[in-house]
Amino acid sequence: MTKRDLIKMVLDGKKPPYVPWSFKFTLEPLQELQKHYKVEDLDIPLGNHILNLGSDIGFFEEIEPDMFKDVFKVVWDRTIDKDIGNPVESLIQEPSMENVFFPDPHDPRFYANIEPEIEKKPDLFRVFQIGFSLYERAWSMRGMENLLMDFMINPDFVHQLMERIADYNIAMVDKALEYDIDAVYFGDDWGQQSGLIMGIDIWKEFIYPQLKRMYKRVRDAGKYVMIHSCGDVDELFPLLIDTGLNCFNPFQPEVMDVDEILSVYRGKLAFHGGLSMQKTLPFGTPEDVRKESEHLLELGKEGGYIFSPSHSVESDTSMENILTFINVAQNQPNFKT
Repeated sequence: MTKRDLIKMVLDGKKPPYVPWSFKFTLEPLQELQKHYKVEDLDIPLGNHILNLGSDIGFFEEIEPDMFKDVFKVVWDRTIDKDIGNPVESLIQEPSMENVFFPDPHDPRFYANIEPEIEKKPDLFRVFQIGFSLYERAWSMRGMENLLMDFMINPDFVHQLMERIADYNIAMVDKALEYDIDAVYFGDDWGQQSGLIMGIDIWKEFIYPQLKRMYKRVRDAGKYVMIHSCGDVDELFPLLIDTGLNCFNPFQPEVMDVDEILSVYRGKLAFHGGLSMQKTLPFGTPEDVRKESEHLLELGKEGGYIFSPSHSVESDTSMENILTFINVAQNQPNFKT
């Protein structure tokens, strides 16, 4: 059985021979691990089961040191946050779609790594990533405060903007489906530490209809839908399942009851994440990391779970703690490198 087969088994609600995993890292720990393993590509030494394809947000141009322009022409300041950054200014100054720029969804740079990566790692589960897939793309173009006010005072504009973003994403999905991929991953943060940023009524009105359109295109092609949304969003799970969602990430234990949710939704929705990024990894001992990792792997034995920290691991986590959860995953019975 390949790792690709194993992830499909988990997403289909079946009991796997062991719990699969896939880990991501921000820039500083990524570079430290590359030094540790003496390789650029970490998928093999880590034993990752998921092959991440595409360029999720579309950062292709560094216009000056610590300043990056994405394909929508939003400029991001990475002076502090070296991985994404903060938008320098809003591109959409007024609540109007007139003259709003959208890039080419078939830009070959988004698809250039698909075939080479699959050729190098054919046994991994293949996921095409679309980052900032709706709400985040909207606020990055309009400004977060502006968009949150627009929900209330300029709803027609928001509907038009969301529909146009979804159209763009669907065009990307259609192109990605020309390749031998297994899933499409949509990144879009809706939550905060307590509840949704915009509230469930606004989420249902502006976001939910476009999710149904995007996810349907993927599921109609016989592929899986995976999403990422930080924060306390578990009230959305029944609606997301109805849209065709197969796997939710990052599964944060600080805002969700991981044990209960896995039990309630097993067979209906799979989860990827779970290892505490806010407490255990930055502040715990290696023994704390080992115990929490083993507990999660025990929970995942019955299926519906992909082991991982609850987000890309950041620089506040020690190398010792990082190597601990990697070793716990790789030392499961029935796993063979």
